[in-house]
Amino acid sequence: MKLVILDRDGVINYDSKQFIKSPAEWRPIPGSLEAIARLNQAGYKVVLATNQSGVGRGLFDMDTLNAIHDKMCRAVQGCGGRIDAIFYCPHSVDAHCACRKPKPGMYARIAGCFNVDLTGVPAVGDTLRDLLAAAAVGAQPLLVLTGLGAQTVEAGGLPEGTLVFPDLAAATEHILLSS
Repeated sequence: MKLVILDRDGVINYDSKQFIKSPAEWRPIPGSLEAIARLNQAGYKVVLATNQSGVGRGLFDMDTLNAIHDKMCRAVQGCGGRIDAIFYCPHSVDAHCACRKPKPGMYARIAGCFNVDLTGVPAVGDTLRDLLAAAAVGAQPLLVLTGLGAQTVEAGGLPEGTLVFPDLAAATEHILLSS
């Protein structure tokens, strides 16, 4: 099975220091929805792994998170694509859960649900925690410079073998050429 794991905020949609707290605040990054559709058309399953600590902080509830994800999925469908599954960590930072990136818990759940070894699976993110979680399970970390990506490069400490791209569209081009 061909699989790609994506972070949400900063990769698919614009991020906000105040969190994306409503469907109205969710805005796609140009080219990201079409990139997902291109992956689907090439036979890839597209799965999200996203920290959503706004739930644990009480900034929004599960109904709102579901409404945000519904808007995102409908937008992707409007471009001819689909998101096959969404895995999220609703816990706050101080909950010390196993699923919040940089811990690899969400990735382990993805591997179990799809019955797949994640070694070499492209995992696209814009933060060091995204890349560390991917590297911990042997996935191929891909950093995009959208969202917090440029600051992540400046801070350094990227996992060995991390590939860097301007945005999800460019990362998708690389994935498709490499498959």
